[in-house]
Amino acid sequence: MNIGNKIKELRKSRGITQEQLANAIGISFQAVSKWENNIALPDITLMPLLASYFGVTMDELFDFSLSEMENEIEKIVGNAYEFRESDPKKSREILEAGLKVYPENDILINNLLYVVADPDETIEMASKLAEKTRLDEVKYDALRFLAYAYKKKGDLKSAEAAIEQIPEIYFTKLTEMAYLLEGEPKFRAAEKQKWISFENLLQMMWKIAECYEADGKIQKAIDETEKALSLIPILDHPNFVIYTEYFNKQINRLKEKQS
Repeated sequence: MNIGNKIKELRKSRGITQEQLANAIGISFQAVSKWENNIALPDITLMPLLASYFGVTMDELFDFSLSEMENEIEKIVGNAYEFRESDPKKSREILEAGLKVYPENDILINNLLYVVADPDETIEMASKLAEKTRLDEVKYDALRFLAYAYKKKGDLKSAEAAIEQIPEIYFTKLTEMAYLLEGEPKFRAAEKQKWISFENLLQMMWKIAECYEADGKIQKAIDETEKALSLIPILDHPNFVIYTEYFNKQINRLKEKQS
């Protein structure tokens, strides 16, 4: 018995309408209808909620493996990611095809935000996703997209309101893994966090330089950018060549502006 038939059986045995089920778990009754007619599958994150609502175990709820569904979604996301930069239109088509099979799936919608160009569409999609998702990482990413879309429209007040909803994080999972684990896992976590932290440092130093420039403090902007540039050879990673080129370009631009 597939998941759609099982949901239909449980719903009817309890005398519940499609609309009542939809309202209880926060989705449209059309989505329930698609499940029961085997047109689409429920979002993975709804599975525990459905089991709890019907008072059954996850094993009773469905006969297929949840991990299999997660693997399929991961494949769709991976396929779409390959074209995110080179062909956003194709990436979007892949994700939208996935959403026909897994309607309202938070992970797919989150990845779709990366290839949506129109700020109004981004605002609508990100707002709904941030409100409905039960996954913190998806919610915070949606809020980030929401903030940038508002900024693109020149609405800085709404952009700030969106970004203020993201909690301040004083430690990361990788940081804690580096402290807690031993051996190879400890090394991998520390190494990955090192590069993330270093890149973030470079980016924030440039943001400070931008502020100096906006205030007319050109020499301070140059000094801050030169400090950032001087750090890059210390860690000597090929991925940061792009920052070397960018910072040199900005320093030359600032010096021309200063003269």
